Amino acid sequence: MDSSIQDQPISRLDSAFSNFLTQRSVINVKQKAALQSLLENLSYQQSQGHSCIHLDHAEIQLILASGLTAEQQIAPLKLEQNRLYLYRYWFYENRLAEQIKGLLATAPPASYEPLINRYFIELIDETDWQKEAAILSIKQPFSIITGGPGTGKTTTVVKILALLQELATTEQHALHIALAAPTGKAAMRLQESIGFSKSSLPCSEKIKQLIPETVTTLHRLLGAQPPSPYFKHNASQPLVYDLVVVDEASMIDLALMSKLVDALKPNSRLILLGDKDQLASVESGAVLADLTSALPSHTIELKKSHRFQGDIKDLALAVNSQSVDDAWKLLNTESQQVALLSEDLVTYIAKQYTSYLAQIKNKADFTDIYAEFLQFQVLCSNRQGEFGVVEINHKVEEKLHQQNIIHITGQWYIGRPIMVMQNNAAMHLYNGDIGICLFDEGAGRLAVHFLRPDGSIKKVLPSRVPDHETVFAMTIHKSQGSEFDECLCVLPAEINPVLTKELIYTAITRAKSKLQIVSSYAVFSQALHRRVERTSGLFEKLSK
Repeated sequence: MDSSIQDQPISRLDSAFSNFLTQRSVINVKQKAALQSLLENLSYQQSQGHSCIHLDHAEIQLILASGLTAEQQIAPLKLEQNRLYLYRYWFYENRLAEQIKGLLATAPPASYEPLINRYFIELIDETDWQKEAAILSIKQPFSIITGGPGTGKTTTVVKILALLQELATTEQHALHIALAAPTGKAAMRLQESIGFSKSSLPCSEKIKQLIPETVTTLHRLLGAQPPSPYFKHNASQPLVYDLVVVDEASMIDLALMSKLVDALKPNSRLILLGDKDQLASVESGAVLADLTSALPSHTIELKKSHRFQGDIKDLALAVNSQSVDDAWKLLNTESQQVALLSEDLVTYIAKQYTSYLAQIKNKADFTDIYAEFLQFQVLCSNRQGEFGVVEINHKVEEKLHQQNIIHITGQWYIGRPIMVMQNNAAMHLYNGDIGICLFDEGAGRLAVHFLRPDGSIKKVLPSRVPDHETVFAMTIHKSQGSEFDECLCVLPAEINPVLTKELIYTAITRAKSKLQIVSSYAVFSQALHRRVERTSGLFEKLSK
């Protein structure tokens, strides 16, 4: 990891954790001081997304002498070559590598050539990467389809599902398929895309009916059992599905991916979709990046964008290649798609949300209100600070209240958009779900309305909504899995640890038709020169 990013202080939790383990070690007082510092760093780096840290020879000897690691038994720490893990994360990583290797060992299916040409028109003088992805997914039980916005990942996977169903039905056994995504927003997007793409498939209605349209969250698929970290489905009680397709795989952390693969039944298939250039998961690991790097023969990158064109695409490519001057030049041209914001920040944001709030005032259907809200979104790099989510949400609320567009008399008011910040499986509400507070005419009171992946509307009393926050603005991390017609990306006045080229790329690729950025050249250029590099042993385990 870029050492310049590691400038956040060790937390009290890191110190308490390291002190707890150090006091239980069997080394002398002088060694304990060094051990505590090492364990503070391990705890801190794990909180920053690394699954392990690298040790030098002296540090390895210190860990071996500490009595906190064991070769054959469960112990607080796990030392593997020069990598030091908290045992739990070593277990997830090791188990995931073993399970992926087991998937790779499954035998390929029967001949598919006569079918494949019906689904893909032969291209002249260029590679059809979607066709190559389909061939890969048919031939192998584990495949990864990666690519930027508009490259046709969903279109391709729908054709793959039809092809696999056709192959299966010739053997009198239709596949039982599950479609999933890490968040409710991503599930809804995939569900819409699947429904849209099915109608144009060159296959019988019988095959189309065998392709599911319902998409669920991973937590719901696996059967979350709060408040425990365990799921109903695991190696002992696997999922019933013959094929599992997961979208937005870059968002999946090490622990969740390990539990997902662990829950697959023997001889099942797994297809992961995602953009490998996006931000890694908030929690530990950069699983999609590790898998694509370690398993190139199981990975296809879709390289041709069919709907993501023009200056937004050019800006995304410039940012991804860290071409600072090209990116900045694009932002300073008279483009209709990308630009630096020239208006007052809060005034502009408030103006953009007036159409959404007018829909509420006119008592439009909730689906129309929700769709209007998703037309525009403010994306911030940070939660706190002058240009952070918390401050912008507060200032936008104040501005709209002053303009008499919303009426704030307490925490809850008509038109307040919120984002759920923690999973609550019992209520079927998950981290990242967006709800809108409206007056429920039938009940005669306020209720927070959520649009579910199946198109139904869930109404929840404000007092029962899990941990949440106002979401006129959200962090770029929280925007993963979403698309908005227009985005405003707000960067801070000074460089800070979260700013990387992956973060900026992710923000840019949330916008479908227009993107504006608030940033100085100094902050923008420094962010683009930083890359997210997470330490793990997964690549090495899978590369063997």
